[in-house]
Amino acid sequence: MRILLRAHKNPFRVASAFRTLSGDLIGGNVGNLVFSQAVCRLLSTSESQIDTSKLRGLSPNQVNAKYDQVVIPLANAFRPSFADELAELTNLIACLDIPVVVVGCGVQAPLSGQVAPSSLDETVAGFVSVVLEHSATIGVRGEITAAYLKRLGFGDDAVDVVGCPSMFMYGPQLSLTQTGRGITRESRVSLNVSPYRPEMAAVCLDHADRYPNLVYTAQDRTTLELMITGEWDSRVRRPPGSLTSLEHPLFRQNRVRFCLDPTTWMEHLRSFEFSFGTRIHGNITALLAGVPAVVLAHDSRTLELAQYHQIPHRALSRDHANMDAVELFSHADWTQTVSGHAERWSRMATFLERNGLRHIDQPGQALGGFDDRLGRTHFPTPIQVGGTWLSRREATLRRWMKATLARTDHTTEEG
Repeated sequence: MRILLRAHKNPFRVASAFRTLSGDLIGGNVGNLVFSQAVCRLLSTSESQIDTSKLRGLSPNQVNAKYDQVVIPLANAFRPSFADELAELTNLIACLDIPVVVVGCGVQAPLSGQVAPSSLDETVAGFVSVVLEHSATIGVRGEITAAYLKRLGFGDDAVDVVGCPSMFMYGPQLSLTQTGRGITRESRVSLNVSPYRPEMAAVCLDHADRYPNLVYTAQDRTTLELMITGEWDSRVRRPPGSLTSLEHPLFRQNRVRFCLDPTTWMEHLRSFEFSFGTRIHGNITALLAGVPAVVLAHDSRTLELAQYHQIPHRALSRDHANMDAVELFSHADWTQTVSGHAERWSRMATFLERNGLRHIDQPGQALGGFDDRLGRTHFPTPIQVGGTWLSRREATLRRWMKATLARTDHTTEEG
């Protein structure tokens, strides 16, 4: 089975921080690499051959000739800022003669989950219609998205709610440690943040002061650019007091890390006792590493995944400026996150099989050399401000990098 998988970066590709930035190899957010890598691993049977591509500028005739199937993992793709790329994907799929499977896509909406009618509806309906001409169903991330597609005319027979593929990196296996031990102010805590959320500014400053072993595990492209060039991209929102300046205490105290790959990200998180914040994949990656996590849901894209996978969560609001990590941990319960995982995996597996995809958990199938190859790959260590990797001629390098990056465009795909 020859599969073409949409991904911003092949799981085995090693790239420096600057190459990651200039080529936008994370799609604006390293969380995108987690769900694409999960799908790649799940489909990496001994019989499969998987290539990855961003699926931009491809010749449909070449895709038809070279591959048996195209697999497209997506995130919050049903949103205005992704409309043009969604239209490009629609045009590509319409010209293909082979099966196309789309999994994990979702709508972006407020916490209420109410999606107001807009011009985006026509683009989404066109995309889904073309996908369904090439597959049995489309896999969406939660009930909010399923309800949105039902309003557009796509019923339960065409839509499978399967959550995010990232949670199924290891198929039916999910285990957490330390959930019953609690944490203290001295515990190692990983914080993940959407820097553009003003509600998080006070939370970050407060926890930086009271939790000496807390580390901000960043994941968005703009923060990586800040860590390299020393300046925040002026095109991106910058709330007062937020983590958008190297003068923030967490940066000044060298308590910020950026992992360029899912492998190093999980290795980094395994050293922590708790993870919390607004990044859905920051917390999913912690769970994959066996670390308890709580999601601070700020829109439908984070909320519906937390609800579907039964990840402990709270709705983010300005009233939570005084929230506390110890309190978040003490009120969280991960029982259903773990106990319901196998059943949720069964739904994902059924979706894959319904759409003609062999996966590593099927009888008679076996994982190819994916894990062995990943284990032999040496990825860059987590990036930090002041690290030796950028110690020489730092000012000159930063000016050159800033000028080069200004010539590149980028869009954030996942929150």
